[in-house]
This record gives sequence, C-alpha cells and structure tokens, in this order.
Amino acid sequence: MVTRCSTLRSRGRMLCVPHVWPDPGGSRVLGTMRILTLVLCSCSGKPASLPWDLPAISSWEHQGGLVFIHMESSLYSLPCSPIEMEVADPTYRWVQDRAAPRLFSVTKEGHLLFQHFQAGDSGKYSCTISYMKHGVPVSQTFHYSVFGYHVLGGLDTVLLFHSKLCEDEWTKRFLWGLQDKLRQLEIEQHCKLQLTASFCVPSLNNPSDEFIVQVQLEASLFGPHWDEQCNAQDMETVTDCYRKTVQHNLGQVQLALTRFFKEHKSFHVTGADIPSINFTNEFVGFLKTKQCSGGYGQTKQLQRCLNCCIVCPPGTFSPPKNSQCFPCPVGTYSLSYGVAFCTPCKDGMTTRVPGASSVTDCVKKERTKQDVSIMHRIPVLLLLILPALLALNFLFILSSCYWFYQEYQVSSPRASKMMGSTTRMEMVTSFFRIPSQGPQADPDAGPASDTSDLDTSDLDASTSQRGDEEPTHGAPSPAMTSNLATVTDEATPVLTLEDRKDTF
Repeated sequence: MVTRCSTLRSRGRMLCVPHVWPDPGGSRVLGTMRILTLVLCSCSGKPASLPWDLPAISSWEHQGGLVFIHMESSLYSLPCSPIEMEVADPTYRWVQDRAAPRLFSVTKEGHLLFQHFQAGDSGKYSCTISYMKHGVPVSQTFHYSVFGYHVLGGLDTVLLFHSKLCEDEWTKRFLWGLQDKLRQLEIEQHCKLQLTASFCVPSLNNPSDEFIVQVQLEASLFGPHWDEQCNAQDMETVTDCYRKTVQHNLGQVQLALTRFFKEHKSFHVTGADIPSINFTNEFVGFLKTKQCSGGYGQTKQLQRCLNCCIVCPPGTFSPPKNSQCFPCPVGTYSLSYGVAFCTPCKDGMTTRVPGASSVTDCVKKERTKQDVSIMHRIPVLLLLILPALLALNFLFILSSCYWFYQEYQVSSPRASKMMGSTTRMEMVTSFFRIPSQGPQADPDAGPASDTSDLDTSDLDASTSQRGDEEPTHGAPSPAMTSNLATVTDEATPVLTLEDRKDTF
C-alpha cells in the first residue's frame, strides 16, 4: 500500500488528506502504514485521522437472557456480565426501561442488588461496562429480562367473633386492633398476615341482642427474611430449597395462629359514646391453598419450576386467587409488571386491541371497520329487501279484499231477507195491536207506544207455539191468522197514524 500526503487549505487551516492505494502485502504492513500516516499528516498540527474507517470507540451488545428472582428475596445479586471479565479499571452503568427514574444499589464489582424483591421490580435491565484496551475505549452492554416468581403455598384463615354491636365504626376499630396485635407474630414467623374481608350477621341463638363477626385472614409465607436458609446460587438447588422452606413455614404459621387465638380469646374496643365492647373469639379454621398471588400466573417460563407462578408482564393482569395471566380487555391497559387489575382509559377513549401496555394505546372512540362496513351495506340491503316487502304487503292487501268480498257476498242476501221480514212483521203487529207481553197479555191493555220496542224473536216463538194450541181469549181467530199470513207474503204498505184512525 502506498500513501501520499497532499495538503489543502480550508478556512486558514492545513488539512492532511492521505491517498491510499491497495497493495498485495495487505495486513503485513498495517502497523508500518499507521506510523507513516501519523508522521506525514503531522504537518497540520492537529490530531491526524486514520486512513481507514476505524471507530473511535468499540462497543458490543449482548443478550444476557432471562433472570428469575423469587418474590421477597432477602438479597439477590445480578452481575453485569454473565462471564468473568478481567479488565483494568472498569466502570459500570445500570439502566432500566421505565419512565420513572430509579436509584440502583451497585457493588464495586458491578453487581446489581435486589433486596425484598417485589413484582414491580421486574423489567428489562441493561448494564454497560466500559474500560480501555490498548489505548482505545471499549464498552460492552448486556441486556437482561428480569421476572419475579414464587412457589405455590399459602394459608387462608376464617375467624368468628361474638359481639353486642354490628356497626361498621366499631368493627373497623376491632380489626385495627387485631391487625396491630398480629404484627409481632409476623416478625417471628417471617410471614405477612392481611385481613381481606369481614362480615357481621345476627346470631342464631339470640338474633336481637348478639351478632357474629366473620373475619377472613390471608397468610403469605413470603415475609421479610423468609428465605434466609436458602443461599445457593444454582437455580435448581435454590428452587428446591424454596419449596421445602414454604412447606415448613406453612405448618409453623398455622401453629402460631392457633396458639395466638387461644391466648387472645377476647378483644376490647372502647369509645367515648359507649362502654367497652368485647369481641370474643369462638372459632378458628385453616385452609391450605396452592394458588398464585395477585399479578402472578403460571406461564411456564421457568423450566426448572413449571408449577411456579411468574409475574404478569405489562399488558396483562391476574386477579387474586387466579393462576393465569390474561390480556387487558379492550378499553384498559397495564403499565407495569404484576398488576391484579388493568387501568381503564379515560372517558371517550378506548384501545384498538386487547393487551395494551401503555396509556398512549388509548385513542378516541371511533367507528370500527366492521361498523363502517355494515353502515355501507345497509343501503344495498334495503334495496334488496324493500321490493320484497312491498310485494308481500300488496299480496296481503289483495287477499284481504278478496276475503272481505267473499264474506259480503255470502252474508248479504240472507241479511236483506231477514231485515225485510222483520220490518213487515213489525208493521203487522202494530196494525193489529198485538201486545208486547205475548199471548197472556191483558186484552184491555192499550197498544204499545212504540213498535220499535217489540221483541221479534219472542213474537216468532209465540207464533210457532200458537199454531198447535187452541185460540185463547184476546188472540186472533184462524181467519185472522190466514189473513196475517196473506199480508205477510204481500208487500205491506206503510201505515200512518191517520190511516189507523180511519180503519177503526
């Protein structure tokens, strides 16, 4: 390789621009060319640039893999590099991918320390180690995904107390006093005791003057320094130690609670308005559980402990006493690890898909593509369905008209004939002054005041019966009956009041 140095003037300064040609010797003269270039380019009085594209700093990115830390671990040390590196005067810098700044506890060797690990401590961590190598700054960055987990094991306790009152204020005072007295037991047994629920109901023996307060107490075996006996660094060994410790602590906590409530049979609550009230212990029951804590689920990421509960990542949640992480429903999101419930978006906003992990995923509600497509299809559907509906309505109207016409044709002659017969009968009855009371009416009774009040059905019935019986007093003679039949068959003229007078 042959190098020639030319000088150029730019803004009053002399710059050295080397010209490089390839040479078959290649790598053997690399060191020599570096020295020649530095010497020839020193004419500018400035730091010389190398003739080839060498970086000013060398850096590498490494994936450190997954790291699982048990919840409430007393102390966990995460090294910056997964392998031993012998470098001179290194510096370490730890960062986490979270918006809120956080102070880290880092040892002189660059190990990141976790004390009493919580679900929210999970996340993605990066450590950069910087040092000098042959006078050139070098840095290496290692990325880790840290997840909290816990082995299965817990204790649920049910407590029953007798009391003379069932008011929320006094029940809360009683629960505060009970929780305060349980603090010492938590420290001794390295556990956490939490009152989860309480109910007050009337007693069956004396409902009007005595009440029963039911209290649910949840015991978590992962209190401060619960794992002080498990110091192994091997993952499989330490997990087995955790299982044994949980089983041992489970029995110890149960015995300690039984002893505690035998010694504390009564709890006194005093107030300014009422005298001292006693909450007397009656029953203590235990239930051993193997369920995940809130915010944890059995995702089977930890191959050495498949039944262990792994913390739920952002975008998912797990309610208490559940063993699975679920994606956040549409309209909600979760920002951090290990949440039991997702956070809903603001009013008028929603998420497009389930599993949102940021508040920026919440957008204004708008019509979805499905709704828009349906709205576009409605006019087409109307054009297809409307003619069919109109045709059906038209056929229904025609059939209704035809049915009405047929009914009218059948019933019209009969109705006309009956109406004519009724009219003629009324005229004849009025003409002969037949009383409306029937054949037994008084002969001296006057004519009916109004012929429209006659009951033609009774008249027809009496007439049919009268044909078989003998004529009675006040009834028309056979000659009159024949005349009546003759008159009925003929067209009867309309008689007025003056005609009747002339007749008689």
